[in-house]
Amino acid sequence: MTPSTSPGSRPERIFYDGDCGVCHWAVDFVARRDEGGRRFRFAPLGGAAFEAEISPQRRSSLPDSMLVLTGDGQLLLRSDGALHILRRIGGPWGFLAALLRVVPRPLRDWGYDLFARVRHRLVRPPEGTCPLMPPELRARFDA
Repeated sequence: MTPSTSPGSRPERIFYDGDCGVCHWAVDFVARRDEGGRRFRFAPLGGAAFEAEISPQRRSSLPDSMLVLTGDGQLLLRSDGALHILRRIGGPWGFLAALLRVVPRPLRDWGYDLFARVRHRLVRPPEGTCPLMPPELRARFDA
C-alpha cells in the first residue's frame, strides 16, 4: 500500500486561486485523478475554509497560487506543493515528481514563480462558478 492510499489518512487540502484559469484546470486535473476523493479536498484562497485553517499572520505572507495543507499540518508552497500533489496522485505523475525533485528548490521555485506571473494571461477562468466541476466532483469542494 502506498502512502497516498494508507488507511485512515484524511484528505489533504489544496487551496487555489479562484480567479485563475490555470488553477481551475489544475484542480480539475487533480480531482479527476484522485479516485474517490481520498487524497485531496479543495477550497479557494480567501474562502471560509482558508480563513479557518490558515492564521491571519500566515495568510499575509502567502503567494496567490496553489497551496497544499498536508495531513500533518505542513503548508507547502510553490514547487514543493506541486511536486507533493504529483507524488500523491502517483503513477507516472509520481515518477515525474521524483525526477523534478532533483532540481534544486530555488531553481524550481524560480520557474514556478515565472509561470505564476503570466498564468492569468494564459487561460481565462470559467465564468459564473469557481471552479466549474461536474456534479460527481463538487462534493470535494469547500467554501
